[in-house]
Order: sequence, then C-alpha cells, then structure tokens
Amino acid sequence: MSENLQEVVAKILKYSEQFVLELKSANTKAQVLDLKAKYVGKDGLVTVIMKGLKSATVEEKREIGKKSNECKDQIEQMSKNALEELEHQEINRTLEENWIDISFRDSIRSKAACTSGYHPVTMIQREVEDIFSSMGFDILDGPYLEDDYHNFEALNIPKDHPARDMQDTFWFKDMTHLLRTHTSTIQVRGMEKYTPPFKFVGPGKVFRCERTDASHEFVFHQIEGMMVDKDISVANLIYFLKILLSEIFKKDVEVRLRPGFFPFVEPGFEMDIKCLICGGKGCAVCKYGGWVELVPCGLVHPNVLKYGKIDTSIYKGFAFGLGLDRLVMMKYAIDDIRLIHAGDLRFISQFASI
Repeated sequence: MSENLQEVVAKILKYSEQFVLELKSANTKAQVLDLKAKYVGKDGLVTVIMKGLKSATVEEKREIGKKSNECKDQIEQMSKNALEELEHQEINRTLEENWIDISFRDSIRSKAACTSGYHPVTMIQREVEDIFSSMGFDILDGPYLEDDYHNFEALNIPKDHPARDMQDTFWFKDMTHLLRTHTSTIQVRGMEKYTPPFKFVGPGKVFRCERTDASHEFVFHQIEGMMVDKDISVANLIYFLKILLSEIFKKDVEVRLRPGFFPFVEPGFEMDIKCLICGGKGCAVCKYGGWVELVPCGLVHPNVLKYGKIDTSIYKGFAFGLGLDRLVMMKYAIDDIRLIHAGDLRFISQFASI
C-alpha cells in the first residue's frame, strides 16, 4: 500500500464525518441516494479503499477492512433513516395538501347539488316495487352466485338447452356454479319459501356472456314477477302488466302479445311495447322494427310448479321477467343501454332533479 495503516484509517474516519455533514443538507431522496453512492457506491470513496487492500498485509487488511465495514454500515443505515424520514415528510405533505374536512358539508353540497341523486335504474326499480307493493305483491331478493338447480333445472331448462352454453353463461371452474343469468332464480326460491296462494316480484342484477350493442349488455337488471293461485289465466297476466306499464309511463302505451318459447312457461309470450324512442318508426334500440321486446311472460309450466312442490291440480300461475334497463331507456328516451352503465357523471346528473 502507498499509505500506512494509520493514514488509511484516518481517511476512513474522515469520510464518515464528511458523510454526516453532507447528509444534513440533502433534502430529497435523489440527493441522499447520490450521496450514498459517492461514499459506498461501486466507485465510492470507501469502496475504493476496500479495493486497494490487495497489496496490504494480513494485519492491514484486518484493521482497514473492519473500519471500512463499520463506515459502510453507518452510511447505509443513516441513508436508510434519511430516506424513510423524507418518505414520511412526503406523505404528510400530500395528506395536508389534499385534506378535506368531510364534516364541513355545506361547501361540498354547494358543489355537488347539481349532480347528487339516484341512478335511473334505482329510480325505476323503486317505482316498480312501489307499484307492485300497492297491488299486494311481496318484494323478494336472491343471490348473484347461483347453482345449476336454481338457475336451470328447477326452471324446466334441460341439459341440452342453448341457455346453458358457455357463450351465454358465466360459469365457475367447478361448472356447477354460475352468475345468475336471470332473476327467475328468485321465482324458484320464492316457491321454496311460500305456499300458495302468493304473489311476489324479485328485482336484481343479472349476468350474461353477450356481445354488447345499443340494446344489450352483459350486466343488466331485471325484475321477476310471479303469482300462483286458483283459476289463474292469461287475462290476469295482461291485467297486471298493463297496470304496471301505464303507471310507469303515466299514460296508456301500445303493447302487443305474441307467442314466445321459454322452458319455464306454457304457453309463453313476448309482450312488446311500441318503441317510445322513435314512436314506432324504427331505430337502433328497436332494431328498426318499431317494437321493443320488454316482457317475456306466460303461464307457469306445470313442471316448474312441481319443482316447487305445488299441486298443479289445484293451482296455476303466471310469471314474467321485465328488463329494468330497457324500461329506463323507454321512459327517458335513452337510445343506448351502454350509457346507463358507463359511470359517466354527466349522464347520471341529468336525473338528479327528477
């Protein structure tokens, strides 16, 4: 070595003192990291001393190595402490700059008054629930995560029915559980809970693996309705649905009933409403046909009643599934269902004063 042992040790102690002094003026993380690299980095001052020990004696290596390691450990620990302190200061500064007193609501209300309010789907759902409650219907609920029995089998949907295909249903890996594809599952659970006569509706979110367009989404909202009693006929079904639609739209609306196939009803129907967006002239919502499919419905299939342990020689029933999102579109003249679920506050704020 070109320097003796005492000189090298003195240099190491000097570097340690210099680092402490320079660290006091380091005000950013970058400055601390640069300072650390200056002393113990790849080409740092202390590192260079360590590299120069090749020509030193065993005694010199032992003493200088000990002092160098002590200096290196001190610098690394002090750098770590300084970085943590700067991190805490940065967090506190951010919290202070972005702090909001949530108890001080007056200023918040003044800014948000024009945008606060219910989502249009929530508004329609509550309105529909109120209408059916006034007619003596109970309001039921059910789980999003369903099993094959409640979603398909108990609704008379056989194993080979297209509704079971992967392109329509979000299955879980066990292939026995799924995200419910309709609120008809609430119908099954309602029959398990009640004994006839009864009538109830069950609103909720449903999930289908579908391609989205102006009138289709893969997450949307329905409300299931069911009534079981003696001497139920199609006339009862039409009566309740026409009351619902006239109350929702505050006027008589033009509807049509046409045959439709659904495994859980027999006979089955599609109740269409003349498109209120275009007045029946044709648009993207009604697929340019002038009519919108709104209410799949019919008399409950005897097999479904049997799954519900209901005596079909005594009781009959009707059931329907109403799309709440499409009802919103018709009532508020919304021409694209995707607007309802986009989360755009500019869109939602339009309903704040309704």
